Amino acid sequence: MKNTLKLKSGVAIVLLLFTAAFLLSGCGNASPSASNSATSQNSQTKTLKGEPSEEYYMVTFMSGLEFWKSTFKGFQDAGKLYGIKTVYTGAQQFDINQQVSVLEEVIAKKPAGIAITAVNGKALAGPINKAIAQGIPVVVFDSDSPDSNRNIIVQTGNESAGRVAADTLAKNIGSSGEVAVLYVAGTPTLEQRAAGFKAEMQEKYPNIKVVASGNYSGEQMDANKAAAGIIQANPNLKGIFAGNSPGALGAIVAVKEANKKNQVKVVGFDADNSLLDAIKAGDAVATIAQGSYNMGYWSMNFLFQEKHELMNPVDGWKKNGINPLPSYVDTGVNIITKDNADLFYTKK
Repeated sequence: MKNTLKLKSGVAIVLLLFTAAFLLSGCGNASPSASNSATSQNSQTKTLKGEPSEEYYMVTFMSGLEFWKSTFKGFQDAGKLYGIKTVYTGAQQFDINQQVSVLEEVIAKKPAGIAITAVNGKALAGPINKAIAQGIPVVVFDSDSPDSNRNIIVQTGNESAGRVAADTLAKNIGSSGEVAVLYVAGTPTLEQRAAGFKAEMQEKYPNIKVVASGNYSGEQMDANKAAAGIIQANPNLKGIFAGNSPGALGAIVAVKEANKKNQVKVVGFDADNSLLDAIKAGDAVATIAQGSYNMGYWSMNFLFQEKHELMNPVDGWKKNGINPLPSYVDTGVNIITKDNADLFYTKK
């Protein structure tokens, strides 16, 4: 059975941090007993500080998205705890080949660790496996590469988040009518959100019908075209769920262009400032926000722990194929509406 860790609320995070602080402090000044002296002696060989020359990279796609700013902030803050260097890079576009090239360049630098979100899980599996084979710790966050040899995925439970989006949209359209979903085919996170959305509607809302599923490239302009086509083909449409912020912004523009702002409600995903502005303006009813800071924070912590074997139940756990770190970490979601949007803006 895989180790799992869920961070569903602030309470859970506080408890985790308190536990970590307690353990890292050596649990007070008490002397170790004879039964744990070997463990204590082994832990003294470990360090909670890295070398200033250690570089840990975060690799994304569509690297200019505000979402990644919060994620990298968590990555940076965790890196400061260990006195090491954190570096941000990524593909500028939603482009598979571009991200593969960026990752290959990072691997060539032989960094201390890499945290990566995969624009396409299958395409990134080879380079990820190459890094791992060279002894570089790799943590995948947000968008998974399940076919790779990665040990850890830090992300939102995307199917359950899609169900939350369905509940939110249903509430705003009166639990009846026609709706649609926009997502990016080939990107596991968005596919899972769409699947969760559809499943929740089918299982829980018999009077709501998902009449269309629009695929787009991940870019706002393409999402706008997909949404416009759906609105034109379905004149009775009452709602759209878009699987990321560019998708939501594209849908919002399409709804405005069709003069159906009062009829078609939009629920988005993620919390870019521009999407928060749209919610406050009444152009979208809500968005489902991931724990982006937590993704970066825990990714950096796990990379450092693996690099330095801090969570070491036995000597040589890497050599013996043992990984005591959690294989899956769910960072949870928040429902953002006009009432709480001000709390989620990314600082410039």
